[in-house]
Amino acid sequence: MREVHVDKADLTKTHIAEREFGDLADEAVRLEIESFSVTANNVTYAVVGDGFGYWNFFPAPDGHGIVPMWGHARVAQSNHHDFAEGERVYGYVPMGTHLDILPGKVSASGFTDIADHRQPMSPIYNQYSRLAADPEHDPAREGERMIFGPLFKTGFLIEYFMRSEEWFGATQVILTSASSKTAMGLASVTKRRSPHVRRVGLTSAGNVAFVEASGLYDRVLAYDDIGGIERTDSVSVDFAGNASVLRRLHKHLGDALKYSCLVGATHVDQRGSGTDEIPGPTPTLFFAPDHAVALFKSVGPEEAGKQIAASWHGFLEDAGDSIEIERKQGLEAARDTFVAMLGGDIDPSKGIVIEP
Repeated sequence: MREVHVDKADLTKTHIAEREFGDLADEAVRLEIESFSVTANNVTYAVVGDGFGYWNFFPAPDGHGIVPMWGHARVAQSNHHDFAEGERVYGYVPMGTHLDILPGKVSASGFTDIADHRQPMSPIYNQYSRLAADPEHDPAREGERMIFGPLFKTGFLIEYFMRSEEWFGATQVILTSASSKTAMGLASVTKRRSPHVRRVGLTSAGNVAFVEASGLYDRVLAYDDIGGIERTDSVSVDFAGNASVLRRLHKHLGDALKYSCLVGATHVDQRGSGTDEIPGPTPTLFFAPDHAVALFKSVGPEEAGKQIAASWHGFLEDAGDSIEIERKQGLEAARDTFVAMLGGDIDPSKGIVIEP
């Protein structure tokens, strides 16, 4: 099997490692990975990997990590009576070619990897869908699900959290890195579930036209034009991780900024550690798995699933065709795409799917 190993001290340093298959454990299943997407979300997993345990899902030698991906796989070998070779699944996979899992809580539509090393992390990441009985699965939309699905759900959960807090009294939400897929997901859900909240997108000058064309925002501004944002009661959701941009936004809005939410880190080279010097409300990190658990406890898994599915279909109507899916072959392409995204070299009009 082959895997992309990343130097945790310098994420731009990567290499492709090969190792022999070990014996497959009793009740275990070996997956051959068919496809996964590489997005800004994966960059965030790597940036905050040690702090949130993302490096622990797929262990690598000391000093290195394997970046988690969302993708499709098929059963290549099975020692579990519920799984036959050839069955297809969707879920959390490594940037690699294979993954051994230990299925538990098996149902017709899904299961959980109950391997010991994965249990300390959020259960959200250990759940897999069995595509033959998965109500979310659409064979024609597999690319969109990998590219948008996890990011969209984060956007859904941010809107759920903000609405449960009555948007902290705000009537305007400012989203940095507005071309990112998570921001687009949040904008779509807000448009449909909190239409009274005005959506303002901040993006790089080169992406303004793309973001405007999405139709998801009431107003789109380049980062240099922060001064043009209306000073009204607002919340900010920062997907960029750029401390300089966030500081300027805080200073411009002053007391009108009621809550500052940190989500991603797409501007890795400028993420810095200067948020403690930012005036106004303390920027607070949003950890989606915790809010997913809160949602499921609040309304129950069935109702939560219905709400997410309805918003997902709404998002596909809003933005599902906003990107061109580009398929690339091999782990070398996965590695190169990841490094390019680390450097901010992201074309928001394209979604990258890797077939390792």
